[in-house]
Parts: sequence; C-alpha cells; structure tokens
Amino acid sequence: MVYKFGLIGHPIEHSLSPWIHSEFLKLAGLDGEYILYEGNQQVLPSVIKQLKEQAIDGFNVTVPYKQVIVDYLDELDPDAEILGAVNTVVNQNGKWKGYSTDGEGYVRSIVDRYPALLNRETSVLLLGAGGAARGIYRALGQQQVKRIDIANRSKEKAEDLLPLRFGNVQTSVLSYPEAELKLAEYDLVVQTTSVGMKPNVDKQIISLTNLRTQTVVSDIVYQPIMTKLLADASKCGASIHHGHAMLLYQGQLAFEKWTGKNLDVTHLVDKLENKLRGV
Repeated sequence: MVYKFGLIGHPIEHSLSPWIHSEFLKLAGLDGEYILYEGNQQVLPSVIKQLKEQAIDGFNVTVPYKQVIVDYLDELDPDAEILGAVNTVVNQNGKWKGYSTDGEGYVRSIVDRYPALLNRETSVLLLGAGGAARGIYRALGQQQVKRIDIANRSKEKAEDLLPLRFGNVQTSVLSYPEAELKLAEYDLVVQTTSVGMKPNVDKQIISLTNLRTQTVVSDIVYQPIMTKLLADASKCGASIHHGHAMLLYQGQLAFEKWTGKNLDVTHLVDKLENKLRGV
C-alpha cells in the first residue's frame, strides 16, 4: 500500500511537515507521500474536491483553515468539537473525521523531555489565549494538573478559554503584569503566541525577573529555536523546552491516527533541531 498524506493551508511553502512525515514513513517501513496543497479561501473548495477524488488517506490542516475545514467533515472527535478546530483529518472508509492533535502533541513533547513534570501538584502559566493556547489548555487539564492560569493582553479573550476547562483544574485569568508578579508560583510556563518568532526575534512577552530556577519555561515558537524568552530563562538558571518538539509530536499523533503505527520519535527531536539550525 502507498499512503497519500498532505497539508492544506496558506502560506505553507516552508512547512516542515513533508520532512517530518517522510522520516515517519521511513521509520515505520511504509511507502507513501506527503504533498502540500496551498491555496487561499477562494480555491479551498477545489482543493477539497481534489483531495476527495484522490481518496487521500489523511491530511493536516493549518492556518487559516482549522475552523473552516469543519464544514467539510463527516465526523468530529469530541475534543475537536469542543475546541472548534481541526488540524488532522483521517479518511475512515470514505468518511472524513477531524481531530485536534496540537494539545496532546504538546503534552507528549513536554512529558518526553520532563517525565515527572505534570502531576496533581503542578501549577502552569499559559501566556496567550489564541488557538494554540486552547488546545494546550485542555490537554494539560486532561493530565490532571492542579492549576492552569491564563495570562493575556485581553482578559476577556482569556476568559473565552474557561469553558474548555477539563475536570477540576483551577484557573485564574491574569494580565501580563500580574503574571510577572506571580511568576514564582509556577512549575511550568508555556508561551503560546507568535511573540519572538522570526523576524521579530528581539521580542519577549513578559519579564522573567521573578522566575524560579526550578521552573520549566516552554515556548511553542520554533523559528528561531532559541527564542529571546528561552535564552532569558536559561540565563536565570531555569530549564527550557523548545517549540519544535511540539511540532514533531503533534505530527507523530497524526501519523498514528492515519496508519495505526505508534512510533518512537524521540531521536528525531535532535534531528529536527539540527535541520532548523541548518546543521
């Protein structure tokens, strides 16, 4: 069998997904291809028609289509339905089912690097309240951590995440200045926005003056690998977690749903980092 996978979004010409899934296919000993299907809103219906005609086995979805794609699906995974967004579609006997792997992919990446970090005593600070924060907030809650506070420029937007709360996790909504003052209370700080991404590499979302050395600081930005936030955290003596690991593990989860293969991709974290660094 030759698998057909792909990615739809705009713009995606620099996506790392083809490289990642090529590595997965080799690791699994499977034949297949991963194609980029780029197009603006006007051509999306024709792209969807093309994927249907090709009987594609599965595909990823990125901005700006994570919400729009829902209208083209036959079924939604319960978490994807709650989040209102899909980044992975599986062809199940001709029917398209949508999943969100971003949040669980993030959790897999942090557990791989820090296996004992997430437990019933863990306090987490999420920076930002956009699409990535939604999935990560729910997935961390499913790990039964004690507390997940959300800091955002607009508290109203942060409050929109509260209906996604899982179980009994405690949550407070903070401004960024309030989060800076409370920074010593957290075991994990997760930066979920695009602040610090190329070309604005000199940007940092909050000051880490009050950071504890025992805290893990995580940034989902992976261009550059070492964001200003992570460099500052490292200077403070804290542990850090790079964004490319989430990219890899959400892809691992998508590949698992497409093929049924649960791959050990730990060794690919460093390989992906080297690729990003141009090594």
